Amino acid sequence: MLRKLLILAVFAGTSASIPIVYQSNPQLVENLLRSAVPGKQAVEAQPNVNLASVPNKPAAPLPMGRKVLVAADERGHFSSPFKLNGRQVDGMIDTGATLVAINISTARRIGLSLNASDFNREVNTANGTIKAAVAMIDRLQIGSITVNDVQTIVLDDRALRTNLIGMSFLNRLDKYQVENGTLLLVQ
Repeated sequence: MLRKLLILAVFAGTSASIPIVYQSNPQLVENLLRSAVPGKQAVEAQPNVNLASVPNKPAAPLPMGRKVLVAADERGHFSSPFKLNGRQVDGMIDTGATLVAINISTARRIGLSLNASDFNREVNTANGTIKAAVAMIDRLQIGSITVNDVQTIVLDDRALRTNLIGMSFLNRLDKYQVENGTLLLVQ
């Protein structure tokens, strides 16, 4: 009886640690699963790359189905690669920004065509009042989360160096919360 309880305890402990191992190294778990399936060729485990050693490069979000975790950088900001209209763009999630805010260079890169006359809105920024244009992003994606038709504001490159993913995106999610240095996004 004691032997069965011990085996059951080892099995339960191992099973409980699988999600933790998957979150820290999903490639390792996927390779282990592939090697366990008969008739399929096992793929060698990929080396674990430490993204923290890459300067000024935001860590990619960890996808979890329709949930995404974004780790805070060394400054405490939640920076991550996004896809705007299918193009990869780095941005910072900013709950203080009413709208998604991108600069003119990013707008051009993602296919937004703006004229000088489109810059007819005044926006108050930390650096003063500037002219801006309102536009729509067809598709904004982070990890497995996709939101269509997101309102954005376009600012001059000198006024906005970092693209900001604001509340016009976050309000369309089921949930977002900060806990233990990570931002959880749920759709």
